[in-house]
Amino acid sequence: MLDSDLAALYNVETKYLTRQVRRNIKRFPADFMFRLTPQEFLRCQNVTSKQGGRRYRAYAFTEQGVAMLSSILNSDRAIQVNIQIMRTFSKIREMMQHHKELWRKIEAMESKYDSQFKVVFDALRKLLAPPQKPKRQIGFHP
Repeated sequence: MLDSDLAALYNVETKYLTRQVRRNIKRFPADFMFRLTPQEFLRCQNVTSKQGGRRYRAYAFTEQGVAMLSSILNSDRAIQVNIQIMRTFSKIREMMQHHKELWRKIEAMESKYDSQFKVVFDALRKLLAPPQKPKRQIGFHP
């Protein structure tokens, strides 16, 4: 998550959040937080500078970095937001694991049963596959 998004969740200014991070930089190793490259920063920047917007590249936080933020932002709002973020990360991890287990079970069942259920397994495989975006056609289309 970007520092500006987290600041909005914690109901603080982005400069306050980044100041606290810089003051506690030892708590944020490279696998907890990193700074966006200039190209990435330009892609995510939606406001230009000129006495408003960002003049410095944003920080991006991993799950562990978000958890560490609760130790440096010690307000009730920060604690409640951090609890919700951790619950969300846990749910996402649980859903991903459940999806993998379901996929393995289908493959095991397919190898066990003969070809009479091939249509069923193909349908299940299509349902579990991530949706593919339609290819964008090049050229003029009336």
